[in-house]
Amino acid sequence: MEIILYSKPQCHLCHEAKELLETLCASVGLTYQEIDIYTDDALLEKYQWMIPVITVDGTVIDWGKVSYHKLKAALHP
Repeated sequence: MEIILYSKPQCHLCHEAKELLETLCASVGLTYQEIDIYTDDALLEKYQWMIPVITVDGTVIDWGKVSYHKLKAALHP
């Protein structure tokens, strides 16, 4: 399972999403990758108004104010 957190610096919603991901991933033995959208112009264009964005296997699971319940459902199939 490929889990990606798209984020940007100085983003409180990104920080909250990261904390949720760390907790949920640790509970099931998964890892995730965090990508700063400012490192890629295409990602910046795609996600600049949605940050943070969490994808699982290329599918957007949630964005903005990330829901614990949506994320848990996606990581605990």
